[in-house]
Amino acid sequence: MTPLTESIIRSDKASRVWSARQLERLLGGSDARRYGQVNRALKVGELLKVRRGLYVLAEVFRKQPLHPFVLAQQCSPGSYVSVEAALSFHGWIPEAVQTVTSMTHGGKSVQFTHEVFGRFEFRRMTVNPGYFLQAVSRHELQHQAALIAEPMRALMDLVYLRKQPWRGLDYLVQGLRVDEQALKAVPSRNITMLLDVYKGKREQVFIEELLRSLGL
Repeated sequence: MTPLTESIIRSDKASRVWSARQLERLLGGSDARRYGQVNRALKVGELLKVRRGLYVLAEVFRKQPLHPFVLAQQCSPGSYVSVEAALSFHGWIPEAVQTVTSMTHGGKSVQFTHEVFGRFEFRRMTVNPGYFLQAVSRHELQHQAALIAEPMRALMDLVYLRKQPWRGLDYLVQGLRVDEQALKAVPSRNITMLLDVYKGKREQVFIEELLRSLGL
């Protein structure tokens, strides 16, 4: 076992995602020494590079599995998991989702695929000031935290990204395969609050038509 792996395990934080700065604080010493320790652990497969400046220990050394939503959160602090990934998490769509899509408030939209952890997308969106985290909740996943959109927010983020016009309730149920009973069980306030989030007329009309179709 490499000295870096031993140090991380002794810290009792073997399951976390480590940034380069956190490793710097853990290891101390010169830049060359830290660089050498990181490269050595990477070379023998004890440390995995997620993307530039982010690392995790190999699965055999972690106490808990690393949930992809937690990894997405660490890749882009302040983002939250949404659209199909969140809808699947909440049981609103039946399909398994291969891509974890997160919404971000700044920067550029990016995507990457990791050979171990899968595919991730970070999509920039613009909303009314102060409402970026409206209808977004913190969830504990294997003793780690991630921000995840509530079902209606995830659905409206999907509408936002796809520029989806209102096509009727049947389209949501049959086209997008949204669970009809779950949709009809949503309190009206959980839908109306989203009128404060989106700037675009398309999203505003979609929300209003959805409320009308549900008789709310």
